[in-house]
Amino acid sequence: INHPYKASTMSSSSSFKEKLESRVAAIDSLLCVGLDPHEKELFPNGDGSSQSEQVRCDAAFTFCKTLIDATAPYAACYKPNGAFFEALGVNGGIEVLRRLVKEVIPSDIPVLLDVKRGDIGSTAAAYAVASYEHVGADAVTLSPFMGWDSIEPFVTGDNYSKKGAFLLCKTSNPGSQEIMACSLKTTTDDASETAVFERIAQLVGNTWSSNAPEALLGLVVGATDPGALSQARKAAGPDTWILAPGVGAQGGDLVEACQAGMNSLGTNMLIPVSRGISRSVNPTQAAKDLVEQIRKAVQQVKEAAAATPSQDNSIEAYQREFIEFSLSQGVLKFGSFVLKSGRTSPYFFNAGLFANGAALFNLGNAYASAIMAAPELRDGAGVNFDVIFGPAYKGISLGAVVCSALYSKYGINAEFAYNRKEAKDHGEGGKLVGAKMEGKRILVVDDVITAGTAIRESHSMLESVEAKPVGVVIALDRAEKKALDDPVSAVQAVSRDLGLPVVSIVNLPQLQAFLEKSPKFTSETLEQVKAYRSQYGV
Repeated sequence: INHPYKASTMSSSSSFKEKLESRVAAIDSLLCVGLDPHEKELFPNGDGSSQSEQVRCDAAFTFCKTLIDATAPYAACYKPNGAFFEALGVNGGIEVLRRLVKEVIPSDIPVLLDVKRGDIGSTAAAYAVASYEHVGADAVTLSPFMGWDSIEPFVTGDNYSKKGAFLLCKTSNPGSQEIMACSLKTTTDDASETAVFERIAQLVGNTWSSNAPEALLGLVVGATDPGALSQARKAAGPDTWILAPGVGAQGGDLVEACQAGMNSLGTNMLIPVSRGISRSVNPTQAAKDLVEQIRKAVQQVKEAAAATPSQDNSIEAYQREFIEFSLSQGVLKFGSFVLKSGRTSPYFFNAGLFANGAALFNLGNAYASAIMAAPELRDGAGVNFDVIFGPAYKGISLGAVVCSALYSKYGINAEFAYNRKEAKDHGEGGKLVGAKMEGKRILVVDDVITAGTAIRESHSMLESVEAKPVGVVIALDRAEKKALDDPVSAVQAVSRDLGLPVVSIVNLPQLQAFLEKSPKFTSETLEQVKAYRSQYGV
């Protein structure tokens, strides 16, 4: 199976994300092997409590080392459970864990320490020191219920900005329904409801990940609840990693979990298994069999994605948030509007009203999410362009905020350039400003495509300096015919004539889908949009 991640030689400064994705690609495995030296595993006869601390610690070390040696060829990640090591005794338990992490687990295999910490300020910082400095872990599991300031010490700062954290979202235990599945309203005037775990997934996939662009923020979602897995994946987006415990001993079905929780590329989900391997007569064979089963499930996910026609009216979390924010800023309005073309439209979009810091911040993040969700603009784990180009005048500010968002949210440091309407006859001269573009791959950013004139002029300008345009990204695709006797939209015409993919944050069918699910708008508004789309839509 071809992985979207590329194996590479890891350096000591590599991030957890780089280390994990490199390991996944190198061995074609999404298996996370749990290290849980439970007393019943160490002393099957039930006499563990009568043993000395040193005997318990020695037994735990031997148990875990044997398991690591048996499974190393198949482990994408190791997940020691801190509680079982703490229970070994106050003198030696953590030392056993430290030795395993620093001396036994191969250096190219990442270590996810399962501690589920959740506190704020100096306490959280102390937990981070214990996990990373003393134990040597690459990432941890955390509880998100005290908010960002309880997570921040684990994934920011000079020392920990490249670490990782998987946050409890919808866990595999039955009691998770009592809180994590409860409905909530994100604002007092919002009539729609979101489950607590969906809100956690949205925060992790968007705001919190942008707060720690070099770290990996993932989710813990039980494989025992495929429905929640699917909802969490939709809420967090395709790039968020999910840890899905519960396969095997807890009754989770591997294939169902993979189909619900993986992205369309068949990755970004780790399958942790502990007892299913440790209690096997042959742990090596058990790990190998699990990897083969996961590979088959991955292939089924990929085949299903390839066979399913793209549904351009489905709404991702970032798209819904963009529509709602556009409405709150007055950028998007529903009503009756006469366009320059003479058509009477049931909606109007004016990107010029994104006119304050919060608006531009959210706009940049929406563009960045659309770019990262578009396979035609991706290259493995990165992007297929070097420079973002913003055509004068609206494209200038758009290109700047998109560049900033790509870096802050995904750690992608694209260059930025734009043009002047008139050539400058002093200083550096010319019409082009910013990064040098000769021989580089260029992504053009604009708000909408009405006739396509600005994009075509940009294309000619870029080719004149021997740059290579590779795509266009816009905020809104109206997805309507240029004329009643012309079945092609302006966006489709640009894509056809220039041979470039055009990606949008949202399009007309998605606006319709939003209205269908929103209680804030009347059925009359929805019917007007449907009628307009029926008459003019492509």
